Amino acid sequence: MSLATEKPPVKSLSLGVIFLTIFIDLVGFSVIFPLFPSMLDYYLELDGQHGVLAWLLSQLDHVSQLADGSERFTPVLFGGVLGSLYAALQFFFAPLWGSLSDRKGRRPILLITVSGTFLSYVLWLFAGNFALLIIARIVGGAMSGNLSVATAAVADVTTKENRSKGMGMIGAAFGLGFVVGPAIGGACVMLNPLDWNPALADFGINPFSTVAAVACLLSLVNIIWIRARFAESLPPEARGDANFVTNPVKRLLQTQTPPVRRTNFAYLVYILAFSGMEFTLSFLGVERFGYTPVDITKMMIFIGFILIVVQGGIVRRLAPKIGEKATALSGLVLVSIGLGFLSQASNQAILYTGLGFMALGAGLCSPTLTSLVSLYADPQEQGRALGVFRSIGSLGRAVGPIGASFIFWWFGSDNLYLIGALIVAIAALLCLRLPKPDKH
Repeated sequence: MSLATEKPPVKSLSLGVIFLTIFIDLVGFSVIFPLFPSMLDYYLELDGQHGVLAWLLSQLDHVSQLADGSERFTPVLFGGVLGSLYAALQFFFAPLWGSLSDRKGRRPILLITVSGTFLSYVLWLFAGNFALLIIARIVGGAMSGNLSVATAAVADVTTKENRSKGMGMIGAAFGLGFVVGPAIGGACVMLNPLDWNPALADFGINPFSTVAAVACLLSLVNIIWIRARFAESLPPEARGDANFVTNPVKRLLQTQTPPVRRTNFAYLVYILAFSGMEFTLSFLGVERFGYTPVDITKMMIFIGFILIVVQGGIVRRLAPKIGEKATALSGLVLVSIGLGFLSQASNQAILYTGLGFMALGAGLCSPTLTSLVSLYADPQEQGRALGVFRSIGSLGRAVGPIGASFIFWWFGSDNLYLIGALIVAIAALLCLRLPKPDKH
């Protein structure tokens, strides 16, 4: 009974901290998106024709020639590789951090990983060469696997009946992070510290250090807030004794119940398609409508705003009424319809109609699929189960963008988005076969 009386204040304090943690992680993931072309130019000039970057670009040039024989594909692949590296590390580390938090508690693991995220931004701040930039992204990607810990903490402090409300809050943090991250990157890159003092380059300061400094400040605030305000959500008596499996593929399959495995597979199919479509949207806008960076930013803000509204409000009211499974299924169907519109978007009205359906569907299905995994899993294994779920999402985000880029350039955007619509429809069929979760 004492635990029951202590739970409400934990909920009221911890959810805000969790929101900030996820928001900052997503800002860190997306803040680099607008910088890819200029980063490529800067580090190529800095490192010359030698080192890691020169080797990487030579490989990408070969792939570009296979794709369409033009050099314009190389920057696309460069951005895809850096983004996929971050997501691939989340794939490896999300189940690890989740399992550790099941054993040690959420608070210490969050402090370790958020501190590691802060370190990654410090490395980026002084990344005077491309190799150090890669190291910074490796550290950041590994530590951003703490999304599984934050998600498990939400499961700790919410009941089964209102689990989707908590996961909706996580979705809102995702949406907000994806809007704010690129905006910060695009705004701060105009503040080049080398313009004020070129001698700072001797210390590794680079044109993107202002972006890194802002990210450092956000992470420092997060560390302080977790230490001051995050009350441990998993009491010692509720902790499990997770067994670690170093092979990430085996971790995905280890002792999962059939409903969890089916939900994970449906999510993997969905995220493979969705992440690829999401990544190529800017190329779609440029190809069909000659979009400028400002136009692309407006498009991303439109998507992000819908995600925030749906995940922060609509899904919290809809899921308790019709159930997580029905809400997730509705969302997948809407995403498939949206991608169908995008494949045929001959004017901006059709384009934004497709974007609206896609964002609305994504806002409905992502938090409710997360809730389903949490509801199907044992209470003592929330961290590991949700870690595997997040890991699967990261695997999809590592593979999807690169695969979609190839299809875009080889077969055209109309075929790409039709294929994406079909794949998401398959995910909806898989979701249809899921059992109704037990909330008692």
